[in-house]
Amino acid sequence: MMTLKVTKWALLSAAGLALVACGGNDEPANPTTTETGAAETETVETPETAEASLSLSEVIADPRRAEESARDQFRNPQETLEFFEVGPNQRVAEIWPGWYTNVLAPYLAANDGTYIAVQYPTGVNERLDARVQAYKDTYSDASVYGDIEYGAFMKDSGPILPAESVDTILTFRNVHNWMGGGYADQAFEEFYAALKPGGLLGVVEHRLPETASQDPRGSSGYVQESYIKDMAARAGFEFVAASEVNANPKDTADHPMGVWTLQPSSRLPEEGSEEAVDFDAELYKNIGESDRATLKFRKPL
Repeated sequence: MMTLKVTKWALLSAAGLALVACGGNDEPANPTTTETGAAETETVETPETAEASLSLSEVIADPRRAEESARDQFRNPQETLEFFEVGPNQRVAEIWPGWYTNVLAPYLAANDGTYIAVQYPTGVNERLDARVQAYKDTYSDASVYGDIEYGAFMKDSGPILPAESVDTILTFRNVHNWMGGGYADQAFEEFYAALKPGGLLGVVEHRLPETASQDPRGSSGYVQESYIKDMAARAGFEFVAASEVNANPKDTADHPMGVWTLQPSSRLPEEGSEEAVDFDAELYKNIGESDRATLKFRKPL
């Protein structure tokens, strides 16, 4: 039987009450707000909930992640995944996976869950095919990563996974890419179709201030929270909560090469260009990684 983590919202909404669901710890280390700005509610564990045999903190501390752990200070994997309510016995899909695979796949494999890597479809071009194969080779050790399942997603690629087959879908810093390709609405619609009723969608994205002008193509790499919420709502999702766990107040989101001016890309302007005048690479390095929105949505029951 699949493990369920049920919030008070989920229990009450089944009785027809309109409350907001919030997951995570009873005393979260970082502030979490709902649509109304109310404090996060306490979660209710059902008798079916199993204890994790390998905790997130143990996975994150594994020496296997030695090189990747330098980014933990900016990406906060434990707090982020707890906010997205990732737990034992779940089927969790990550869209265009990468850095988070080394946390999610071992954790789910050790806790009777399934990690699903939704990669690029094959046959688009040789570069992407090579990238997908390199990913599969890197995470082929089933004793560590479990039997990873695969889906595919890109513009007009068809359903990413069978309908209503996953508990949680996660995506990290990808929304601007779909906006640039003109298929962001398609993305949210396909995520909605793949999720089970009551399933969660977790989105982390470089955050553009609401006072700035949003480019519909996301050319700077930054996207307003309201813009993401609107896309999710059009697909049928309900907004659950936002977390400031990945906020970075140093980031002004107005850099000469967009978000790629910052770590980890640290892109430099072309020599002799207008952007190169008085460009201070050390200043941008000291900002760290981008300010990020961390948003949780639910497919209605």
